[in-house]
Amino acid sequence: MHRTLLATTFALLALPVQAATTYPLTIDNCGASVTLDQAPRRVVTIKSTATELLLSLGLAERIVGIGFQDGPLPDHLAAELPVLSDKLPSQEVVLEAEPDFIYGGWESNFAADGAGERPTLAQLGVATYVAPAACRSIAPPKLTFDTLFSEFVEMGTIFDVEDAAAALVAEQQAMLDAIDKDNRGLTALWYSSGTKTPYVGAGTNAPAMIMEALGLENIYADVSEGWTSASWEAIVDADPDVIVLVDAAWNSAAQKKTLLAENPITSKLDAVIHERYLVLPFPASEAGVRNVPATLDMERQLAGLTFAP
Repeated sequence: MHRTLLATTFALLALPVQAATTYPLTIDNCGASVTLDQAPRRVVTIKSTATELLLSLGLAERIVGIGFQDGPLPDHLAAELPVLSDKLPSQEVVLEAEPDFIYGGWESNFAADGAGERPTLAQLGVATYVAPAACRSIAPPKLTFDTLFSEFVEMGTIFDVEDAAAALVAEQQAMLDAIDKDNRGLTALWYSSGTKTPYVGAGTNAPAMIMEALGLENIYADVSEGWTSASWEAIVDADPDVIVLVDAAWNSAAQKKTLLAENPITSKLDAVIHERYLVLPFPASEAGVRNVPATLDMERQLAGLTFAP
């Protein structure tokens, strides 16, 4: 930890002062052209990843509403924010907050039966932004920490807080640099959700990025999706050394452990018998500011697991 803190300190001291944003600013986001005449002042965030990035950039006072949060805010980002809906808010509810900018964690948030379609919102003078890793209109490239950090930088440009974005990237890069890949050639399953049909991390999004940083071989790395449906039989055949459990309020890590132990098929897995699990909270399982800290925590968890010689 000392190495991480020292690296972060030196990185922050070395940061150059960033140029201010020039408006109007036009960006290409998920196949849509978005023009901003000024930094957004009234923002609605949908999904935890969007909310937590803006909070990490010191923009709490700009947030006039949040929706569809995946879990409680981490302590260091705790803030009192207006909750529009526990689920995906409707366009009517969103517009009542009078936003000039809506930041969605998934492209599907912008639907007619959700926050509203992007062209419609644009006609109403509301700019929209989709987290690039969650774009579906245009297939995003395989997620890396560099592309994740580019979202931080772009958000800093949009809000004219470039220095805050640069500091966040430097801090997270220092943490990432402090992570030592495991060199034992361990295989892993990323178990997101599902009971009869498990939904697992595949080869292109946050699960793949995190497992690669840890030195784990994802048993579904060859699937060109962020997540995919699998079968318990195929998982047993692959016999992963480690199982990553996503801890969600609606499908907790504890529930997953019970299911794996009681399922006649998976109960025979060595990873289940010896409880070789890595756990992370759901908001850290999608592309966002929690990925790097979660990877560092999972490195510590992995170091604590024991394997038969």
